[in-house]
Amino acid sequence: MELSIRERIMLLGILPQEGKVITLKIVKQLRDDLGFSEDEIKDNEMVEADGSVKWLENGYLKEVPVGEKATDVIADAFKKLDGDGKMQIQFLDVYDKFVKS
Repeated sequence: MELSIRERIMLLGILPQEGKVITLKIVKQLRDDLGFSEDEIKDNEMVEADGSVKWLENGYLKEVPVGEKATDVIADAFKKLDGDGKMQIQFLDVYDKFVKS
């Protein structure tokens, strides 16, 4: 699935920190796949400042492998945010990619 820098950062922020071993193995792989290489950081001029990440808005997309179980983990994370009343408007576009209405 092609994901932007913004989408990847959002997904990294919502993945569960705890759960069942199988889920955490999927989360670990997702974190690795969603993460950024040194070349990506350099090429997209990514910098961290004041608790946020800034980057060159150049339309860069990365093909990230997201299997069926990983999609379920992401969808469950969004559903939990929604159920807890903690969804944010900036999540909606990414939410729509993973949660079937």
